[in-house]
Amino acid sequence: MEFQTSEDTVPIGLISDEQTKQLVGRPPASGGWQDGDPVGNRLFTHRFDLPLEAGGNLSKAVMAYESWGELNEDKSNAVLVLHALTGDSHTVGPASKAHPTNGWWDDLIGPDKAIDTNEYFVVTPNIIGGCQGSTGPGSLSNKGSEYGPDFPHLTIRDQTLSLDELTKHLGIEHWYSVIGGSMGGMHALEYAISRPDKLGSLGILAAPAASSADQIAINSVQMEAIRTDSQFFGGRYYDKVAGMGPHRGLALARRMALLNYRSPTELNERFKRSWQSELSPFGEGGRFSIESYLDFHGNKFTRRFDANSYIILAEAMNTHDVGRDRGGVEKALASIEVPTLVLGISSDRLFPVQNQQVIADHIGGELVDGGIQVIESDYGHDGFLIEKNEVGKFLKALLEV
Repeated sequence: MEFQTSEDTVPIGLISDEQTKQLVGRPPASGGWQDGDPVGNRLFTHRFDLPLEAGGNLSKAVMAYESWGELNEDKSNAVLVLHALTGDSHTVGPASKAHPTNGWWDDLIGPDKAIDTNEYFVVTPNIIGGCQGSTGPGSLSNKGSEYGPDFPHLTIRDQTLSLDELTKHLGIEHWYSVIGGSMGGMHALEYAISRPDKLGSLGILAAPAASSADQIAINSVQMEAIRTDSQFFGGRYYDKVAGMGPHRGLALARRMALLNYRSPTELNERFKRSWQSELSPFGEGGRFSIESYLDFHGNKFTRRFDANSYIILAEAMNTHDVGRDRGGVEKALASIEVPTLVLGISSDRLFPVQNQQVIADHIGGELVDGGIQVIESDYGHDGFLIEKNEVGKFLKALLEV
């Protein structure tokens, strides 16, 4: 039995010897997609220049995306789905040489599913700054080498602005709905506030209206774990010899993140105090099963993600505040007038339900089913990826408004 969690497929139970064997050998310096790698289902926009909040611009950027279903004649059935921090455009479909993970909402998007591709044309981009096809730190700059630490700092608003280039490329004037979870929910909120005439409805799942000090702190220690890796080389690790790169730091950042994606109840019930091998964790070579779980997924992550991208995206999340220069959060939220789904997970300790309650209390549009929707789940923040029946029910209600 498997479920989706933090954009990875995670087996229920302990990590097997066979799964561990899959990670033999050191990962590449970067696990991000590069020109020349298998394209898979990725499509790409035209090149564009992206002006940045902090000044200057990101020149000749490109955005990777995937789509499902058919765009109707008047282009009125397009649904934009936005991914979380370590997600990408591969929302639907199996893992392959081109796509390192299964689609993260595979059970929710497709024919006769919650987001029905018989009816809707669904698009998911890899957000700018990411590492699975869109321009990011691992992309080549106009100097002919990877940007690395020279890649500009991005804000959530910068990344949301880049979505305008996707809509131009597709010729879409108006989205039937814009839906996002976690970091994607930040982008969806920004889109609704800054482009009120460009969408018909809005879905915000497990996301806040502004990043709190606690959430910024969580990101900051993960970024520091990467930066202090001796093989980070100040972010210039792409041209190092095979096997070099900030693998330990990136894996540690991922392990830290997983602890915030899951709930104490789920981890305690799932792993208890069991250990992974015949050796007691009190002796040399033995370790608790939870340690093995975190190690496995940290190491797996280094094979599909880029350390510099992780830093850029986490820093962007830290900038999130819909009320900045808009008279405050309440005023900004009140400007959203489209029907809105606001959904939280009861055990979410990354973006607790109180965060979604603020959105529900102040948003100007009609709320799906009359208020905030809270899914009772022990899976923590990852509940918006795991609790597919419940999430699907609410997404279907949103699209039927």
